[in-house]
Amino acid sequence: MQQKLIQIAGITWTLIYAGIIVWIYATEPRSFSEVTTNTRVAAGIYEVNQEKFDNGLEFFRRDQFRAARDVWASADPAQQDPRTQFYVAYAFYREGWGRVYYDDALFKQGLEAVNRAISLTPNGILTVDDPSLQMHSAAELKTELEQGIERSWKDLNPLKLFRERK
Repeated sequence: MQQKLIQIAGITWTLIYAGIIVWIYATEPRSFSEVTTNTRVAAGIYEVNQEKFDNGLEFFRRDQFRAARDVWASADPAQQDPRTQFYVAYAFYREGWGRVYYDDALFKQGLEAVNRAISLTPNGILTVDDPSLQMHSAAELKTELEQGIERSWKDLNPLKLFRERK
């Protein structure tokens, strides 16, 4: 009886150990802090650092978009918060927006971030109530980013110089 119990315990510990190894390979953490972050995400207790998010929002409102994205990256290291990803995408939009041309690289990164934000919402509809923004839904932002990336004859319109950034 005791030998059977030892065999069951050994098999159980082996399976747990193998599961941990597979999980580490699947999540590919680069540091121990990423391991703890991924563990919190898997356990469903992941939260954004609100203080860092607010600091990023201050940078965003002062038009320091790159600094805002850096702070938001540390506030949401697992990129699991839809609101933070929306603001990251909006920062890419604002930094890449130009009267004459758009920065395609920044707009593509913004499109990736807004798609991530949309995929993180349960129903795919994300709205942010911020009076300082002109676009409040992820769908609006996604449309703007997609239109900025595609090339068409509208790009040659000289009236484009008089439009306002959203």
